[in-house]
Amino acid sequence: MAAIEDHDDVSVILEEQREEIMAAKTLARDHDLAFNLQMQEALAVSRAAHTSSSSSSPQSPKLDFADDDDEGFDYTSLILEDIARVDQERRDREFGAQEMKRLKLDLDRRIHDQRFAKEIMNIPDADWTKDGDFFHKPYSLGSASSSSSSSSVDKVPAVEGECFRVYCKGLVSEEMIGETRVTVGGVGVAICDSADNLIWEVSKVLGAEESKSPEIAELEAIVRGLDEALNFDLGSVTFFIDDFKLFNYVTGRVEPRQSGVATLVNQVSLLQKKFPNCQPSLLTRNDVKFVFKLARDAIVSQIKWPEETSQGEKTFKETCVICYEGITVDKMFSVDGCFHRFCFSCMKQHVEVKLLGGNTATCPSEGCKSQVKMDSCAKFLDPKLVEVMIQRKKEGSISVSDKVYCPYPTCSELMAKDEVFEYTKQYFVGTEQSAARKCMKCGLFFCMQCKVPWHYKDTCENFSKSKRYQNAGDGMLKSLAQSKRWRQCIRCNNMVELASGCFHITCRCGYEFCYTCGAEWKEKKPTCACPIWTERNIIRRR
Repeated sequence: MAAIEDHDDVSVILEEQREEIMAAKTLARDHDLAFNLQMQEALAVSRAAHTSSSSSSPQSPKLDFADDDDEGFDYTSLILEDIARVDQERRDREFGAQEMKRLKLDLDRRIHDQRFAKEIMNIPDADWTKDGDFFHKPYSLGSASSSSSSSSVDKVPAVEGECFRVYCKGLVSEEMIGETRVTVGGVGVAICDSADNLIWEVSKVLGAEESKSPEIAELEAIVRGLDEALNFDLGSVTFFIDDFKLFNYVTGRVEPRQSGVATLVNQVSLLQKKFPNCQPSLLTRNDVKFVFKLARDAIVSQIKWPEETSQGEKTFKETCVICYEGITVDKMFSVDGCFHRFCFSCMKQHVEVKLLGGNTATCPSEGCKSQVKMDSCAKFLDPKLVEVMIQRKKEGSISVSDKVYCPYPTCSELMAKDEVFEYTKQYFVGTEQSAARKCMKCGLFFCMQCKVPWHYKDTCENFSKSKRYQNAGDGMLKSLAQSKRWRQCIRCNNMVELASGCFHITCRCGYEFCYTCGAEWKEKKPTCACPIWTERNIIRRR
């Protein structure tokens, strides 16, 4: 109540000062107006007394008694502007305090709901069946040792057993603004509860001094994160660092050599002491991607500039660091993981060159190894090329022995044995005892063993002897393999043709066997008595 009365007193004082200054300004204008009228009357009397002389002489210039305040500096307006600015700052502080109070109450309510949910989960089924409909725990301020105090709404003390997580990331990057290369920095902070539910996030631009080195930017992010946690009156906090050197600095294992870094490390240590429990923790970079993006957004906000189009619309542009052209923001591509930005045209050329060379596309920024996801490349690549590359990546991720292709020519979807098995179990009873599988793309059934459309009534043995099998895809392949004397790997069913060399075959799946009889090779030695090679296969005529 005292704080509210203070705010009301300040508002009344500012309003009284504004009214007094406006009244004084009005009175001053009235005095100036009366003085000007008196001077004009005096001049009129003087002209009437000298009418004869004034007719022969040139007309006297008309005197203009302008307000001196119009020619000089208007101090009254400056004072009024200062009063308005102070009043606006007061209103902003009040709004910020109310918003922080609302966030604290929201956090308090969220913790209450999570604790209540845990209590419900721990109730025995018998008790729940009997009294479940009557079990309730409505939220009230300070109930169940929640994060807010029962005696004060403004202060929210720590929750016993509730440890909050503070993720921090600071970035420094050389960027292009027009034709000028500048160094800019930004920090990202995210505060989460113990279940990693987001509570608060901050994206802040760093100044020139704060952007001198990546270490300083990282420590500035930690300081900002701990400050935000103190604003929420959080008691138990774990803040995460993805840099091992900084982790050693903060934990006191290594003394920093640079004075600026040492000052920030000391500031972090002082902030830690303000919490009942505050500990650092080391984390991988992949686990802080969301605050990484917040820091990158702060950098992007500094390197884009507004520009008006021919239609009078306002757009924002960035400079692509590859072609140095000013590109509209919606035509810039952000690489997942590192969030480096390049224009669509440069990224299209970069990705296509990598793909044609059979390589995986990575971020074009020097020293950056973040991979470019093909799904996100649909903005600037041909959709058919994206589909082909996604298929190629999928093929590389599945081992040869686990690959399954849909036998229908119009589909040919690639699947893994385990995933198609789990998918078929939802639609086919007795999948464990059957070779029937359901394609995950076209939805048609096929035989896993025969690699043909599903033969409903025939067994695999009977179907393999029928004419339908001879005309089916794998039947035709096996007939061709028999006539060409190909050999099939018994592990992955891949067909192998011996053009030249010895009879020791190593399949692409790693299985080794004899090309003559198909017997397995163990420890680089044959298990059959077949000859290892023939002169016809080793020495070929020109």
